[in-house]
Amino acid sequence: MSILYYTLNNPVFTNFAFYSTASVVKMMSMSLLTGSKRLSKDAFVNPEDLVLAKNKSAVITTSDPDVERVRRNHLNDIENIIPFVLIGVFYVSTNPDRDTALWHFRIFFISRVLHTLTYQLALPQPSRFVSFAIGCAATLSMAARVLLTARP
Repeated sequence: MSILYYTLNNPVFTNFAFYSTASVVKMMSMSLLTGSKRLSKDAFVNPEDLVLAKNKSAVITTSDPDVERVRRNHLNDIENIIPFVLIGVFYVSTNPDRDTALWHFRIFFISRVLHTLTYQLALPQPSRFVSFAIGCAATLSMAARVLLTARP
């Protein structure tokens, strides 16, 4: 693994840095969306948070369907974006074709944005599954390249 791969002079790494960071920021934004949904629905899980409730008769709840939808979406991001970033670090070290790598990174990021939109708008299946599967395929394709290149 050459350290020269991990410089902003390498367009593969530059693109990876951009799309992996954008993906992580997108994942982090789900926390803000969860908090916003909790506030708008007065759906708090901790007693000390009840002071934030608009309705002063609000009670602790862990089962608001709208909050749980955002939380499940966030969990799905965690389950997919972290592997993308980890595998991507190794993928960059395989010195892939610049354009092929760029499309892997773009496709993954776009698939995660579409996944969130289909999830939060409750669009009919298979829209959410397709967006998930496309992102998963991009990550698995990168993983295959790593496994084939780094065979011991």
